[in-house]
Amino acid sequence: MARIAGVDVPRRKRIDIALTYICGIGRTRSNEIIGRTGIDPSTLTDDLTEDEVRRIREDIDEYYKVEGDLRNQVRTDIKRLRDLGCYRGL
Repeated sequence: MARIAGVDVPRRKRIDIALTYICGIGRTRSNEIIGRTGIDPSTLTDDLTEDEVRRIREDIDEYYKVEGDLRNQVRTDIKRLRDLGCYRGL
């Protein structure tokens, strides 16, 4: 089982679908990652080589904020809006 961005991606799924299990990555970003890394979208996660997993990890770390970092940013943004007394924060 491949571990990417702190998440165990599901086995026996296509890599373009499996990447969407990571918080902050949807279908569009998944397709962008696959396009930049040069991996076939129909490849199953069980069939990925270590080099392909490494390229995916590096691409995600370079371009996107995901999982814990993204959750912390959203939490602090909401807290800032609450402190301002803004309608959106309430």
